[in-house]
Amino acid sequence: MATIIAILLFLLFLFLSLIHFYWAFGGKWGTEGVYPTPDVQTPPRNPGIIATLIVAIGLFGFGIFYLIKVKIVSIGIPFWLEKYGLWILMTLFAVRAIGDFKYLGFFKKIKNTKFGKNDTHYFAPLCFVVSILTLLIALMA
Repeated sequence: MATIIAILLFLLFLFLSLIHFYWAFGGKWGTEGVYPTPDVQTPPRNPGIIATLIVAIGLFGFGIFYLIKVKIVSIGIPFWLEKYGLWILMTLFAVRAIGDFKYLGFFKKIKNTKFGKNDTHYFAPLCFVVSILTLLIALMA
């Protein structure tokens, strides 16, 4: 079961990574409502190419990490990452789902923007599910 969950999470993170690579190289599809803004009139401040590439590489790394943990991919990783990596990812995505109490997460105050609505319907629930699935892998692996 851990293997199936890890493959699903890998595919999710591969998809998210590819979207970020697409955006980094100038793609515009799917960019509306993915950046927080303080109100509906303020245009989003888009991150630069470097920041978007870092996110793309990080997301791909998360996906590969799940495959390493279920031994589909064999790459040496530091001991601390082997031991605590799933717990770190689980915590990271749980904290993202809870949010910053302003723009992000289930407990955000600014909800009426395009991002706020997308975060409520898609981003925060996805982070919560990733956190739970990561916890399941950690308990099974």
